[in-house]
Amino acid sequence: MSLSGLGETGEAQPAPALFPAPESGAPAPARRRAGSAPPGPARGAEADRQLVFFGADAAEPTVADLAGLLAGPGEVVRMGGTARLSVRVDAAWRVHVLVAEFASRGLAASWEPTDGERHTVRTSYTRVLKPLAAAWLHGPVKRPPAAFHLTGRRLRLWLTAAGTPEPPDGFLLRFGADDREHWESIGVALAAAGLAGTLINPAEGGPTYRITGRRRLSRLAELVGEPPPAAPVDAWPTRP
Repeated sequence: MSLSGLGETGEAQPAPALFPAPESGAPAPARRRAGSAPPGPARGAEADRQLVFFGADAAEPTVADLAGLLAGPGEVVRMGGTARLSVRVDAAWRVHVLVAEFASRGLAASWEPTDGERHTVRTSYTRVLKPLAAAWLHGPVKRPPAAFHLTGRRLRLWLTAAGTPEPPDGFLLRFGADDREHWESIGVALAAAGLAGTLINPAEGGPTYRITGRRRLSRLAELVGEPPPAAPVDAWPTRP
């Protein structure tokens, strides 16, 4: 059930259709006539939205951003001089968004359904991911490299794979089941990004970090940027 490197599905195996497929592209900005004055500042809420330093909109996508998936439930494995990244998700919209995110970084991706209406999304084996694997793997154990930090694009990928709102003013960022080795390090990175959270252990419904409070949720929304077209309206943090 392969998807092309451009994030488009093959005719034989469409992407999971549990929701409308995302619309492609965005409206082109209006052109300004030669010699005319530049448009004035936008009015309303959009005018108040500033580009956040380290936010998802502040830089072009890079392979290094995929560390955000490894901070969450993503896995990376090596084979010879190559590596492959995979992540298991619980909703079809996440498949659409992740395939597009991989494609924007020049990585081909495939997906397959697993048990319980879940899906596994994975890249092909490629040399491009070898440095990421080298930084995160200590033998078979996944562990964040020293001085790991979370940028907006890394958080956006983590949220896409395993972020869940917890009304009225909470948000959960989940780990993989075997990520105990790096719970503390990722908690430090979240706090450094202004998103100090509470670690929820597996016995209490985790492993996950719970981020609560309107101020922190606003910060999370600023960092991860606008929701992707495929994401349900209530699945993404919003700015007040």
